Amino acid sequence: MQSWTPTLRRDGAARYLQLADAIAQSIDDGVLSLGDRLPPQRRLADRLGIDFTTVSRGYAEAQRRGLVRSHVGRGTFVARDRASDSPRDARRQADIDLTMNLPPEPEDAELLARMQDGLQAVSANMIDLLRYQSVTGGQIDKEAASTWLSLRGLVPSLDRIAVTPGAHPTMLAILMGLATTGDCLLCEDVTYPGFRAIAARLGLRVIGLPGDAEGIDPDALDDAIRRHAPKALYLNPTLHNPTTRTISPARRERIAEIILSHRLPLIEDDAYGFIPPHPPAPLATFAPDLVWHIGGLAKCIGAGLRLAYTVAPSSHAARDLAHQLKTISVMPSPLMMALATRWITDGTADRIRRFIREETLARQAIAEQVLAGAAYQSEPHAFNVWMQLPEGQSRAEVIGRMAGTGVGIMPADAFTVSGTPSESLRVCLGGQISRTALHDALGLLSYITSRQV
Repeated sequence: MQSWTPTLRRDGAARYLQLADAIAQSIDDGVLSLGDRLPPQRRLADRLGIDFTTVSRGYAEAQRRGLVRSHVGRGTFVARDRASDSPRDARRQADIDLTMNLPPEPEDAELLARMQDGLQAVSANMIDLLRYQSVTGGQIDKEAASTWLSLRGLVPSLDRIAVTPGAHPTMLAILMGLATTGDCLLCEDVTYPGFRAIAARLGLRVIGLPGDAEGIDPDALDDAIRRHAPKALYLNPTLHNPTTRTISPARRERIAEIILSHRLPLIEDDAYGFIPPHPPAPLATFAPDLVWHIGGLAKCIGAGLRLAYTVAPSSHAARDLAHQLKTISVMPSPLMMALATRWITDGTADRIRRFIREETLARQAIAEQVLAGAAYQSEPHAFNVWMQLPEGQSRAEVIGRMAGTGVGIMPADAFTVSGTPSESLRVCLGGQISRTALHDALGLLSYITSRQV
């Protein structure tokens, strides 16, 4: 509301706090509504006869309270209305795990309102959602899962779909059914740490295989199957974590031919497959009766949902998966299932996914500009870059100097299956950090890694 002009109190409190309080009061009084644009800071400063910096601090305080959201080049918008619950709890805002590869977080007031509307609608069934329910989701949730999976070209029967409590428990349950202590698993020589941790907990041996720009080496895969008699192959084929590599369609066909010839199960971790606009077809489309396809929602909607849509190789395999999952977690959260179903059916989930896609593009553009000259691998829709440090530089030293910047950085040690880890870092571009702060942090990283040793 461009004409909005608050009346500040005369009680001696700091003016910027009075301004933030005035924004809150105007929201509670219905003067300001969700999505309203506040006056530009300089214009409001002139109206109130106060410094521009005071208005700037007042808007920043209002944003900290969850009252408004600021967008570079667009302005500051009201982020909640008088029907909303209390403002965001700062203690929860500060609770973030920077060791994870985080998607960018939506700030658009309209999208946030749609997300909150979904939660409000779901709350009408609160008592139902507090009961024990199906271990792999009810009919309505599996139908929503089918709709979502169709975005990846997958159209399995509902009896092969399981709504599961995230990719990690799903991998654990699958491996509990496929292997026993001492058995062997195959994966890429640089792979997702969560898979390594699960395999280690189950006492399984993991053998890493080499690859190239197109993906895992087919000849090495075929040879390893013959030599080690593995129980399964694990791949993260699209925007691989951490290298950002995507296995080419031709290489996917070749991998499918090899596992079909040996009847080797494949766990396809499709965490990032929903992000690119035109990703290759999942490996599950080439060998549906051997592939366990895990379509996690953590990267394409939100990690807090703790949900994945899993396609089993058969209805019998899906029942076995349900048995293992009941032992591990009893059931996925009915409340989160209902919310995901609501967001999928009303289009909110796709809006979130498209936001993540567009914002990731913008952040990769920042990285390309700021890290020009640095050695790293990345793709336009990846959440991270895989950075190779110059000779003589230590990954531990760089990580230490980047502490407190808001950028999550993980060393190659976490991803290396065998051999000596390279001097490489996974640098996450997502999370709650703003574009401006990301630009500054990457600038520091560029300075640190380009200095002479």
